[in-house]
Amino acid sequence: MELNLQQIPRVETITKADFLKHYFKPQKPVVIERFIEDWPAYSKWSLDYMKKVAGDKTVPLYDDRPVDYKDGFNEAHATMKMSEYIDLLKREPTKFRIFLWNILKEIPELQKDFEYPDFGIRLLKSLPMLFFGGRDSYTFMHYDIDLANIFHFHFEGKKQCILFDQDQNNYLYKIPHSLITREDINFANPDFKKWPALKHAKGWICDLKHGEVLYMPEGYWHYMRYITPGFSMSLRALARNPKNLGKAIYNVFLMRNYDNAMRKLKGQKWIDWKNEKAIENTNRFI
Repeated sequence: MELNLQQIPRVETITKADFLKHYFKPQKPVVIERFIEDWPAYSKWSLDYMKKVAGDKTVPLYDDRPVDYKDGFNEAHATMKMSEYIDLLKREPTKFRIFLWNILKEIPELQKDFEYPDFGIRLLKSLPMLFFGGRDSYTFMHYDIDLANIFHFHFEGKKQCILFDQDQNNYLYKIPHSLITREDINFANPDFKKWPALKHAKGWICDLKHGEVLYMPEGYWHYMRYITPGFSMSLRALARNPKNLGKAIYNVFLMRNYDNAMRKLKGQKWIDWKNEKAIENTNRFI
């Protein structure tokens, strides 16, 4: 048995009016296949190019170890020179990923290689983020703290993306006071005996190739697995739905601080309680 996933719709290119009407207003995902072929990044950006322009930068690395109460929010597990990291990606599979790497701050010249597309919603210009991963590395199923609209531009290789909207929360074993599901669920091949509620979840799937853009609507859960080594850039726009905007403000100013305080106060017991609660809460709905 597999997850109940439908293919994310694909278009070659799209007008602003069509994007707003068919995808943004109804909050549906879409893959746009040929939207950035006129960007210098389309022909330039590769792992080798990133090694050339950013090789001497020290980068934060993350793997798939479970959350530990001693880890700060989004605290890196290791660091490495970008040149060494790219050599590692090309040499062998590795769990190490770069995530939320702000290219404006680190390598300003990369800014000349792309533009902020006019999709009819205002993109945040200070936050273009890069994400890198090796073959078979993946991110836990999560949604972003600000519930933003995300445009995810992929470069080099192939990446699998599985999405769920917030209406599926009851079936995903969501960790309370957190933005992730249970970390021991393998969304690429889930164990339905262990996680029976997943049978009821309805989601979306796509494989992204070089130059393709995935639009993820506000607050969508996403699991990303690198089929081959590669990297992506995300541009984002603030949540427009008042409910999502409210949730974003709550997450940033209250939830995150409360969770950090409880980690300090209760240590690993807090993490263990949250993991248990995820099962208890989800089992109520099946």
